[in-house]
Amino acid sequence: MPEVPTEVLRRLYAAPPDRFVAARDAAAAQAREAGDPGTAREIGRLRRPTVAAWLVNLLAIRRPELVADLAQLAESLRAAQRDLRGGKLRELSAQRRAVVGALVAEVRRLAAAEPAAPPAGKLPLGEVEATLNAALSDTDVAERVRAGRLLRASHYAGFGEVPRPQLRLVTGGEEEPRAAGAAKSGVPDRAAERADARRARDERAARAERAKRRRAATRELEKARAELDRAGKELAGADAAERDGAATLDRVETELAELERRRAVAEQELSRARLARRGAERAVTAARRRAGEVEAVLEALDAEEGDAEAGDEQAD
Repeated sequence: MPEVPTEVLRRLYAAPPDRFVAARDAAAAQAREAGDPGTAREIGRLRRPTVAAWLVNLLAIRRPELVADLAQLAESLRAAQRDLRGGKLRELSAQRRAVVGALVAEVRRLAAAEPAAPPAGKLPLGEVEATLNAALSDTDVAERVRAGRLLRASHYAGFGEVPRPQLRLVTGGEEEPRAAGAAKSGVPDRAAERADARRARDERAARAERAKRRRAATRELEKARAELDRAGKELAGADAAERDGAATLDRVETELAELERRRAVAEQELSRARLARRGAERAVTAARRRAGEVEAVLEALDAEEGDAEAGDEQAD
């Protein structure tokens, strides 16, 4: 089955939902014109995302590095969440809220840069936040978010993966009557003692396993906090760099506009100078022609005077 090219998918799912159908139909028509009807059919099957899903897709397409960091943090958080209780769970929830809040703010900024996006007051940021929370807890949702192909928002009722307890079915029926009989007879029940010893060993092993998992979870949590700090610093640095870049761009655009204005003025002055030059050239040509005519008249007068003087000399 033909696959839709990645660049086509990115272009379509980065388009606002109200423009998706037209863009999809245009892409399918282009594929048909290129002689690829299979790809055209696959493009035509693509479904339009909701506004909330589009906003999450926009984040994945425009800022894939943030979504990659989210996926990495989600894995660390899921590992660290196992066996946590009380205050540590509250700390973990606070970190999760901070990360999701920063991503929602980035989604708002990206939407503001899209000319066809809904007004800021009508953006379904609550659904975006719910989807990002789901991605932190559900690997399937995280993968769909990373791919930038969401069709609708996702929700998750809980947070993290909680391991199911390992239960054993303990049956009564025989042991209790036997224990009662032993008690009546005063003979120690060796089987019961062995069962108690096994239970004690199992409990010690279970406590040791829980302690081991708690230590591992603590290490993962520390690692997740360090990664969160790093991501927060990188985000702050990126925001500052973006603001500086925008300010620089504004200055350059202002300077460029001033240079364009000065260029237009210079072109007008050059045009006037060229017109003046052509006028002066015509004046010089006319003056030269007039001077030649006057010189010819003067030469004729000189010749007449010379003839007259010669005639007078002959008469004398």
